[in-house]
Amino acid sequence: MSRRLADQLDARSRHVLRTLIAQYIRDGEPVGSRTLAKQSGLDLSPATIRNVLSDLEEVGLIAAPHTSAGRIPTAQGYRLFVDSLLQLQAPRPDEMDALQREIPSGGSTHEVLGRVSGVLSQLTHFVGLVTVPKREQFAFRQIDFVPLGPNRVLVILVFTDNEVQNRVLDLPRAYAPNELEQVANYLNQNFSGLPLDEIRRRIVAEMEVARDSIDRVLRSAIDLANASFRCQSSEEFVVSGQTNLMGLSEMASVERLRDLFEAFNRKRELARLLEGCVHAEGVRLFIGEESGYAPLGSCSVVTAPYGADGRMLGVIGVIGPTRMDYDRVIPVVQTTARILSGALKNAGLAP
Repeated sequence: MSRRLADQLDARSRHVLRTLIAQYIRDGEPVGSRTLAKQSGLDLSPATIRNVLSDLEEVGLIAAPHTSAGRIPTAQGYRLFVDSLLQLQAPRPDEMDALQREIPSGGSTHEVLGRVSGVLSQLTHFVGLVTVPKREQFAFRQIDFVPLGPNRVLVILVFTDNEVQNRVLDLPRAYAPNELEQVANYLNQNFSGLPLDEIRRRIVAEMEVARDSIDRVLRSAIDLANASFRCQSSEEFVVSGQTNLMGLSEMASVERLRDLFEAFNRKRELARLLEGCVHAEGVRLFIGEESGYAPLGSCSVVTAPYGADGRMLGVIGVIGPTRMDYDRVIPVVQTTARILSGALKNAGLAP
């Protein structure tokens, strides 16, 4: 739609629209015809500019706030600008340095993702988000059991992406320390490198085959593995920089801010929006109501998928006002996704 509309605009109208949006993004104030006559670089009078603005307003690309004679872009205007008129800027050297420094290879996945959401927020001054891959996508490396009491055991699970999970189990019977050690050795020797759900499936199959002749170690391994390797729901995404939205004039409404912060806390709807972008080719952008999620009606969401070893693991994104520096934010998100994918290159995904 926006591209067809752009084709219908003459070069002068496109230039005026691009200048108006760039000026509004920079200053946050409605842009008048006199300002545009000076800033556009075109030899046009304010009266001619007003005629162009009238045409742009008629097709819904700009609007005039009641309190001002100037114009501001509409969501449709932003969409046309991004799709047809935007000139992307490569990330600055200092931004590249920050990304390389904050997204190191070799750390645990959760640690790296936390750094990514933080650096996205830092570089854009908006909200940075990263969806968290499901644990079953990664292979298990090692397990240890630490007795905590008669029927309580601490399970220490180490995954191939250097993630460590601690789980406390309440068990129906007590296990002696040497029994726990035997079970850990059995599981580590036989199942290292497999995903959790595959380990549980194989152990249950072994139990069915050898139900009558099963020895004590294997029986204990089955009981403990069933409890230890049960996939637990993890947090859906990591978010940083929510308070960055509080100082923006577009988010001055207390009710609007409250709805947005509640959305960050609930997470489910936002996670669903982000999950829909996992298999997108490159950057996706939702402007205002395009997200289909009411709390984001005054915001834009820029997302890009990240992955490792040829598989998509999740999505990174930035949430900010519709009046955002798209030419700078989009490349930052794009580049961050690429660097994150490189950092997770040897994450040890489950086969």
